[in-house]
Amino acid sequence: MPRARLTVAYDGSHFHGFAPNDGVETVVGTLRDALGRLTRGAVELTGAGRTDAGVHGWGQVVSVDLPEATDLAQLRHRVNRMLGPVIVLRDAVWAPDDFDARFSAIWRHYRYHVWVDPVPNPFLAATSWFVGGPLDLDLMRLACDALIGSHDFASFCRRPKVRAGMPEPSLVRRIHLARWSEPEPSLLRFEIRANAFCHQMVRSIVGLLVDVGQGKRHAGEVTGILRAQDRMAAGRVAPPHGLVLWEVGYPAEAMTSVAVRPSAISRGSDA
Repeated sequence: MPRARLTVAYDGSHFHGFAPNDGVETVVGTLRDALGRLTRGAVELTGAGRTDAGVHGWGQVVSVDLPEATDLAQLRHRVNRMLGPVIVLRDAVWAPDDFDARFSAIWRHYRYHVWVDPVPNPFLAATSWFVGGPLDLDLMRLACDALIGSHDFASFCRRPKVRAGMPEPSLVRRIHLARWSEPEPSLLRFEIRANAFCHQMVRSIVGLLVDVGQGKRHAGEVTGILRAQDRMAAGRVAPPHGLVLWEVGYPAEAMTSVAVRPSAISRGSDA
């Protein structure tokens, strides 16, 4: 079967993460069931990033093999009718046979929003961390400098579970970009791009940088925290609902759209 590339957006508030997890509702599980129902067959999905419970997605990418007769435009429309607005397909195209949403990716880009006005904003409460006080943006920007480049982020990651006798995986990651901006009054945005991220890495970094902005930590401490390779050195983890997987980058050849003979998918009930 030919391979499709789906760009997926979702509100992660009520899901137990993106990746499949038996016994609980996940983004992949919900999307897989919908696609299987519409194509009348079992499907397997691969995502670019395994976002945690409560984390949102805007540019999550999924690869999936589908019957050649699938009309992707029609499939996208029907999935969005079934699952929207909680989960939607922003785009659906045929991809090269060797495209893999996870292993073909060369970087992931996350955004995190912080609301700093003393009064909570009910319209942003589900997608931003309410700090409720001023933060020193200049110090937070200064603290980002030490993150750029390749480092062992053990101080910012939850240690993965390792089977007995197996080596512990590397927590070295390469950060391409880390910056703060203020897109509107009282709303701060942190953006970070890396080749990959480990578990809770972005939220741990945000937690530390907010501490810097509040004067609880110094910008100059970041280098020492990285070198410590100790999770306790970094401090608190920011809440998940302020985080969104914004975009995933791929080499040009992986983004090539492949023409497949269009044909209507099986006509079945959406309900």
